[in-house]
Amino acid sequence: MGSQKSRLVVYYDGSCPACIRDRQFYERLAGKGGRHVVWFDITGQEGALRERGIDPDQALQELHVEDADGRIHSEMAAYILLMGRVPVLKPLAWLLSLGPIKRLVSALYHRWVQRRLAREGRLPTSNREP
Repeated sequence: MGSQKSRLVVYYDGSCPACIRDRQFYERLAGKGGRHVVWFDITGQEGALRERGIDPDQALQELHVEDADGRIHSEMAAYILLMGRVPVLKPLAWLLSLGPIKRLVSALYHRWVQRRLAREGRLPTSNREP
C-alpha cells in the first residue's frame, strides 16, 4: 500500500494538553506505522476547517480524521479508524466499534470534552446554557 493511499490527517486540538498527550502516546505506540499520519492543529484554523467541510465548533468537540480518499470521519468512527492503524490498538478499535460500547464511550467522551471546554472558557456558544 502506497503512502498516499494510507495517509490520514488527524484534526486535533493543539490547545488541549490532554489531546497533545494522546497524540504523543499514539505516536509512541504507532512507531514507524505512524509515519502516514499527519497531525493538523485546529487552533486558529477555522477557515481551513470550513474548506474541508468541518465545522470549527464540532472540531473542538470531537475528533475528525480525513482518510486518503478525502472522506471526513468524526467522533468514535475517527478514533476507530486511527486506532485500527496500530496493531496493539486494533483490539480496542474493534471493541469500540460494538454498538453499546460505542454509545457509552461516546457519551462519556462528550461529557468530558464539554466539561474541559467549559473549564477552559472555550465551550462553543451553541452548547452553553441559556
